[in-house]
Amino acid sequence: MSHTVPLYAVLACELLPGSIPEALLLERDATEALVKAVADDLLRLLPEVENARLILGGTLLDGAEVLRPGFAAHASLAELGLRLPHGNGGVVGIGSHQGRMPSLALQPDAQFAGSPMRYLPLVIEADPDQADALGGRLEQVLAQQGEAGANAADRIMRACGVRLAHARYLSLADLLALNCVQYEHAGFAVHWLLIEAALMSPGRVETALSPHGARWSWDGTHVALETPRAFITRTQPPPESRVNAYASAVFELRQAAALFGVHGLILGAQADAEPGTRFVDGGIVERLAESRDGACWPASAALCLLRAPGLGVVAMLRGDPELRRAHALATPLSLDGLRALKAEMDAGLGLRSDEAALAEVDAGGVPWPARSVRH
Repeated sequence: MSHTVPLYAVLACELLPGSIPEALLLERDATEALVKAVADDLLRLLPEVENARLILGGTLLDGAEVLRPGFAAHASLAELGLRLPHGNGGVVGIGSHQGRMPSLALQPDAQFAGSPMRYLPLVIEADPDQADALGGRLEQVLAQQGEAGANAADRIMRACGVRLAHARYLSLADLLALNCVQYEHAGFAVHWLLIEAALMSPGRVETALSPHGARWSWDGTHVALETPRAFITRTQPPPESRVNAYASAVFELRQAAALFGVHGLILGAQADAEPGTRFVDGGIVERLAESRDGACWPASAALCLLRAPGLGVVAMLRGDPELRRAHALATPLSLDGLRALKAEMDAGLGLRSDEAALAEVDAGGVPWPARSVRH
């Protein structure tokens, strides 16, 4: 079949509480057997798929792994399908070999090990003159009648060593709608607004305010986030509440960075951020003062770690305590990687971050009072 239109769907598997899969991948033979059971289910639900080609990935993915820019898992599945012959009765199962899928986008990430919902990606290749009608039928039928048959569910449970509460087919639009409701219910409606923009209309700019009023946006290439320092500078909270406001901004940003990150979105600074503001692995680095005559800051410039209860280190400062002047600020977005983040900050100041200097992070840094810092 050539010049076909791919339609994306998933086989959604809800695990019984306490059931942990022994495996998240189906071997090739198991996947080929499963895709035949899936074809039987879809022919029962949608006789129109008889002339379409089905491609199933033998991988149990988390919803965040499915909902990534370009729908990478489905796109990879469709690309792999192009390399395979169009025989096999119009069904193709792409499984694992020696514990690996042929594409990284189809390889489950260990960070989602405890996910109670898993999704097998499914691509339906339709002729162009039938694609619109079949796509419409997918939306109508699967949402209401898409329960998987006992044969398909049993094959998944046996192959992966897991117990399922339910297994049903969903169109990609169904999955998007389901995630929208879940995110709104959890208080992440603004986060979903930007994720959905990145997924469905990546070239469109979408702006929003976070629940605490920070400026966020999807700018067509990455999620642009206002830094905690920029947020404090713009909102000007009373001096007595600035420390708490800064810590709250860091908490919110960490939560957002984690959520955007699992969907594969790149993080970056707002377009009007101060020059020298960089989002790097593990956090944000901001240069607060230029060196004089192009000279580097002395290696003796003090390091200060600022902590907040329950959040750990919320800021790392390099500067001159006696002058009460900070030269660089780093904001950790995770609880690990402080040493690497410090190295990034020092590199921006022309300082050498050798192992001895990095030990300052583990030792707690220089006791430079937070009140002496000019933001």
